[in-house]
Amino acid sequence: MTTPVDPDHFRLAMGRFATGVTVLTTFAGGHDHAMTANAITSVSMEPLLVLACVEVDARFHDAIADSGVWGVSILAADQRPTAEWLSTQGRPLHGQLDRVAHHRGPGTGVALLDGALATLELRTTDMHRAGDHSIVVGEVVSLSSNDHPADALVYYRSRYQPLR
Repeated sequence: MTTPVDPDHFRLAMGRFATGVTVLTTFAGGHDHAMTANAITSVSMEPLLVLACVEVDARFHDAIADSGVWGVSILAADQRPTAEWLSTQGRPLHGQLDRVAHHRGPGTGVALLDGALATLELRTTDMHRAGDHSIVVGEVVSLSSNDHPADALVYYRSRYQPLR
């Protein structure tokens, strides 16, 4: 008989996997919605697909399901305060991007963060329930990357850190 895996030990083990830090954005119900995420990855080159994992109980989940479009901003190391702000649970929905420099993407109109290392706009193609999260798959409709990228922001051992 197999012993159940302790969720805290699982969290500790997965914390040893360094990931990039992004902000996901969408527009629904007359508001910008945003969240910090490190669970994104490229899926396919033909067509160009990206996935993100979003907690089902997060208000961003319903917003992304309703809108059908979303953005990914890959954060630079100096954007740590933005990552921290947009990962704060219970922050107000209205005006949450007021303190974050951003522009509207040309393909979908979602907010994309100024100063990001790269940005992508996506149109949702699939959502799959997976435990307490949904895997959201989107086709890339627009992208931009910084010609002179700065250091990246990574998440490692439960902390934001610069990658030099």
